[in-house]
Amino acid sequence: MNYAKNILETIGNTPLVKLNTIIEEIDALVLAKVETFNPGNSAKDRMAVKMIDDAEAQGLLKPGGTIIEGTSGNTGMGLALVAIMRNYKLICVISDKQSKEKMDILRAVGAEVIVCPTNVEPEDARSYYSVSKRLATETPNSWYVNQYDNPSNSLAHYESTGPEIWEQTEGKITHFVVGVGTGGTISGIGKYLKEKNPAIKIWGIDTYGSVFKKYHETGIFDENEIYPYITEGIGEDILPKNVNFSVIDGFTKVTDKDAAVYTRKIAKEEGIFVGNSAGSAVKGLLQLKEHFKKEDVVVVMFHDHGSRYVGKMFNDDWMRERGFLDEEKLVAVDLIKESINTPLITIKTEELVSHAIERMRENDISQIPVTDINGFVGSVDESELFNLYFDDKESANKPIKEVMSNPFPIVKSNTSIDEISKLINRENSAVLVDLGNDKFHIITKHDVIRAIQ
Repeated sequence: MNYAKNILETIGNTPLVKLNTIIEEIDALVLAKVETFNPGNSAKDRMAVKMIDDAEAQGLLKPGGTIIEGTSGNTGMGLALVAIMRNYKLICVISDKQSKEKMDILRAVGAEVIVCPTNVEPEDARSYYSVSKRLATETPNSWYVNQYDNPSNSLAHYESTGPEIWEQTEGKITHFVVGVGTGGTISGIGKYLKEKNPAIKIWGIDTYGSVFKKYHETGIFDENEIYPYITEGIGEDILPKNVNFSVIDGFTKVTDKDAAVYTRKIAKEEGIFVGNSAGSAVKGLLQLKEHFKKEDVVVVMFHDHGSRYVGKMFNDDWMRERGFLDEEKLVAVDLIKESINTPLITIKTEELVSHAIERMRENDISQIPVTDINGFVGSVDESELFNLYFDDKESANKPIKEVMSNPFPIVKSNTSIDEISKLINRENSAVLVDLGNDKFHIITKHDVIRAIQ
């Protein structure tokens, strides 16, 4: 019978999947290494096992011990799987910018989760780097993983992921593109691929607020480059020892918005439900398109699963709050869709002011177009009639034509809300929408405000 002795034996041998729609503007063959097929749904499963194996071999992790690690979530999940199989306790220290889903998943697999603030310096006692180190000194029989500087991180990808990519592409790979966080993935895979073929280009994806790109290009660790960012899983405000800059040919930076938008696009256009760093990687890939030729084979790493970002990148409200959601432009007909079949209330030029006031009251409206046999010739507004009436009570018996203002502008049904908002001002309180077949509807300032809430 063919079966795994435990869940750890299912790690690795993840598929390469051709990308199609989302990279149409790239001529090369683009293949995604979809690491979500690992049991912990991320590439971090590989190095979690390797780091624990090596710690056990070196006597650093003893039976019944406690594993302690600062993690953005995925490494913690991989460590949790090993901890379960080998009867270790696990404490995961995580920053508060990570998704709630990641925290809940870690707790679900038995980890103790300690949440630390993101917006503090790495040396700050509250940072998740500092808290992890402190806990390791305070907890008896514990081992601090330190994935950032632990060489087993990079070695795991040198021994497994790199060879898989080489074999799956039959050695035809020309470029490897991946988000960089701890540096283990890009450095391990990059080292292996460069040894097989030094001409292979290794590209790192960085984020704004991280130090990698500038340091790689200038050798300067610029603290002015460091500021809070939303993208998860890539970028750093430190230089982990696992980042081997010598095997990296270059970096490109991707904005938080582009990372989030492309994370969603991968799901909708490719049917691959992956996480935030994959969105960064695809957008970075598109930014690098001038480096790829038609005959090239480009492999891009998809690190983790989209289920860990359901409350973030895959949530419209979260995206909208940060200005990441490019809403479809509203047009005139969108503003009146709920009342489009309601007849337009009008008043004729020879009717009296009192008729207009009564019509407004009965229909709970504030503006009325004025018509004659030629069509729309004017308009009346409640505030104008209010002032007129209290200045001169006899005005109630005047014909509308003596007090009306200019007619409301008429727009087409596909006129954008931006154009409509420019037409509504202090002198003009509404517009009319031409729906065709002599049918019109009114749009007021209230309709516009309601639509943009």
